[in-house]
This record gives sequence, structure tokens and C-alpha cells, in this order.
Amino acid sequence: MRIVNTAIIGAGGWGTALAGLWAKDGRHVVLWGHNTDRIARMQKTRENSDYLPGRQLPDSVHITSELGDCADADLIVLATPSTALRNIVAHLAKVIGLTDAVLLSCIKGIEHGSGMRMTEILRETFPQNKIAVLSGPNLATEVARALPTATVIACDNGDCAGTLQATLGSPRFRIYTSLDVASIELGGALKNVFAIAAGISDGLGLGDNAKAALVARSLAELVRLGVAMGGTVNAFYGLSGAGDLILTCYSEHSRNHRVGKRLGRGELLPEITTSMKMVAEGIPTARSAWECAQRLNIATPITDQVYSILYQQKEPAVALEELLKREPKPEQA
Repeated sequence: MRIVNTAIIGAGGWGTALAGLWAKDGRHVVLWGHNTDRIARMQKTRENSDYLPGRQLPDSVHITSELGDCADADLIVLATPSTALRNIVAHLAKVIGLTDAVLLSCIKGIEHGSGMRMTEILRETFPQNKIAVLSGPNLATEVARALPTATVIACDNGDCAGTLQATLGSPRFRIYTSLDVASIELGGALKNVFAIAAGISDGLGLGDNAKAALVARSLAELVRLGVAMGGTVNAFYGLSGAGDLILTCYSEHSRNHRVGKRLGRGELLPEITTSMKMVAEGIPTARSAWECAQRLNIATPITDQVYSILYQQKEPAVALEELLKREPKPEQA
């Protein structure tokens, strides 16, 4: 397997950062976006001023709003919002037809209603293709600045994972491989829910002790639900579990943390979302994770409270207080 041409579907901050990263050596990369006005500006300025202002894209990045331009890709990278993936993939299949391209999901989400992971949605439409996932503590702004970053690529085909590692990795973007697609994918998706909880804690001014306890208990909850959804315990203590959880719960650059912080300070969710250019994946994932926990009968007290704040208008202070008043128990229970 050889990767020459790469297409990235999704010209938000993450897709743009990856395009810049993987085109630095002159490699041809197609970057597709659905917003024709933004794409036109990017074609003229070579900059995504909405998401990564000041970062110039190399000339080897072909910026387009035509999905047909992705037809010759050996690697198709999906970097769209999770809620848009199913429609975009269906449209992509109609435009390019059958393809031998490897499909790499860089999306951190779980589908509402079905509880499906993003690679499972891809598998429905492209059943014969090799499908992988990339996940880890990867802020787009830092990747775009070439700051040191580590991530994981998981694929059930070890040779494919190895090829992606060799092709896409660099000293500043260190890639580890895994065969455990479910765990790597679930770790990246579920941590966003807990990042909102951590932001709420900061917004309420509960202090560092409370936040450390919240993050530790979030990891325990992530492992408990993740295992029930098909993951394995040890994988969740790696980059796309504990690593990503720490990053998103503590970084001011995390959009999910920012959403939580603003909720904790008393802002209403509609006001927050309408003021944001980027999607905070923890918002739809909180609903999906809550649904999965209910279906699997898994105790998820933190997820439950985040869901109640986002979708049942519970006051953040009340939700956090209810967590603090839960009956004491052994730590490993």
C-alpha cells in the first residue's frame, strides 16, 4: 500500500491544521470545505482566517469546494463535525463512486440514536475499504504551529496502520499505532463530555482540588462506559483516553472546556453556541453517551449531570452539588 495523494474532508480548524502539517514536504493534499465563501477566501489568501488566522497553507494544498476533486486520493481523511458525517459520506460515495482509498476518521463523536462510532458509519458506506481512526491530545492550534504532538492511529489491519504511521508521522507529530479501533475512538469521543464538566467546575470557581477529583472520577467513568461499549481497559489509559482527557479538561484552548466554563459562569447554552464558530463535540456526544449508558445500564453520574445541564436546563451549580452529595463508596467501586 502506497499513499501519494491525500484528501481532507472538512476545512475547519482541525482539517486545515492537518492539511498544513501533511503538505509541508510538498506532498499534494486536497482540502475540501462545504462553505463556498470561506473556501473562496482561502483560495485567495491561503489562510483559514475563521479558524487558524495567521497560518499560511503551503502551495501544495489544493483548496476546493468540489468533492469530485477528492476522487484520485489514496487516503481520504474525515475531519467534519460528527453530526454531519453520515450525510457527507453518502454524498462522497455518490460523487466519487468506488474507491480503493484508505479512510481515516479524525472525528471525535458518537452518533445520536444509533450509538455508532464514526468508523462504523464509514464502514456502512465503504464496506470494502481499509478504515482507521486518528485520536489523541491534539489541539489544532498547536499542530498548526508545529509544536510537539503525539497521537494514535488505530486500524484492524496492522500493515495499514504502519503505513499511515510512516507516511503521516514526523518528529513533531509522533504517531503510535493500535489495532484497538473501538477503544481509541471511544476515548477521543467520551472525553469531550468530561471536559464540559471540568469547565463548569472552573466557571463555578470550585478550585483545583475539586477539579482534580472530577477529572479522576471522569476517567473512571470513561473506562466503565467505554468497556461496556466495546473498548478495553488498558487502552483508555493511553493517549486517546487519559491523555486527551487531561488536555481537554485543563486547556483554555479546548472548546468543550470553554463551553463548560461559560455555563458555570451563568451563560445560557444557546447564547454560547451561537457565538462560537467551531463545534464543541461534547454537546452532541453528551446526549449520545447518556443514551448509550441508559441502554447498557451503566452508572455514569458525571455524564448524567452534564446531559441534564445541556438538555434539561438544570442549573450547573445544582448539578455539581448533586455530584458532591452522592453516597460515599470505595474508590474502585
